[in-house]
Amino acid sequence: MTYASDIAFTPKVKEFQEKRGSRAAYARMESERGWKTSVTPDLAAFLGERDSFYLATTNGEGQPYIQHRGGPKGFLRVLDERTLAFADYRGNRQYITTGNLSENPRAFIFLMDYANRGRVKIWGEARVVENDPALVKQLFPEGYRAQAEQAIVFTITAWDGNCPSHIPQKIDAADVAAALEARDQRIAALEAEVARLKA
Repeated sequence: MTYASDIAFTPKVKEFQEKRGSRAAYARMESERGWKTSVTPDLAAFLGERDSFYLATTNGEGQPYIQHRGGPKGFLRVLDERTLAFADYRGNRQYITTGNLSENPRAFIFLMDYANRGRVKIWGEARVVENDPALVKQLFPEGYRAQAEQAIVFTITAWDGNCPSHIPQKIDAADVAAALEARDQRIAALEAEVARLKA
């Protein structure tokens, strides 16, 4: 690859960009700043606030699969500037992701921040790590009620953020509940103050 974005901007993709008028802008992006290949402080902060992401894999025959992963905020951990990892919790026990990664290590992580209308795309390779309780313990969120079967370690090839176009703004239920609780407490305090002044 000449540029990190070549992982997604294949010759055929560039052909369509040329045809539809966006190639010049992306060529400028490639030469000026390009996509990043390691974890920056901004990416680390973004990951630390996520409680959900999607992991895409492909089997040996090229059939894609996307699996949701969830946990407490920050459960997708930064191990070093090129490596992410998470404890893989027991779920429906289909093992499609595990099977796919045994045939094809290429993987993709897609993260959404609906409240702030942001998204991050991360290309790379992933591997399943079994029988490593020390790694699973390192990755397991303290106090989280789940059972980890293994760890998945993801090596970054390239990543990029996206513009907010067409992302609906959605607020997490826990954040809404906290805001309503704060409002209710403020109202109660003001009502108590009004009652005191009237007395």
